[in-house]
Amino acid sequence: MREYIIGCDCAAVELKNTIKELLENEGIKVEDVGVKTVEDGTYYPNVAKTLCEKIQESDYEKRGILVCGTGIGMAISANKCKGIRAAVCHDQYSGERAVLSNNANVFCFGQRVIGPELAKKIVKEIISLEFKDGSSTPKVEAINALEK
Repeated sequence: MREYIIGCDCAAVELKNTIKELLENEGIKVEDVGVKTVEDGTYYPNVAKTLCEKIQESDYEKRGILVCGTGIGMAISANKCKGIRAAVCHDQYSGERAVLSNNANVFCFGQRVIGPELAKKIVKEIISLEFKDGSSTPKVEAINALEK
């Protein structure tokens, strides 16, 4: 099973911890890149950068989960990093399609948008799926080509 790296800003410590606990309870190794407290003022682009660098160092074998107030800022930041395909996932269908249609390797959530129970359902959907070559492969390759 894949390893996950998880990170958040001060707006999402609670949801990050909920997701981290779920992953660990599923037997998945999790590396937490912060933040740890609501008092930590680290900007979300810096957390996203740290997480994405760890995915890049792993030769893209690991996946990431980023959480902020809306998930949008984290997704925008992560998608600036080479080889990262980050998707905001606020329902199970978007989580499913992020994996199966877009081969996403970073999944972003907004603590101010979804509650912990829905987040857990989405994460369970994501961890159960793997991208398979098929009709979406050329589209993912076209996304990757944009980096060049």
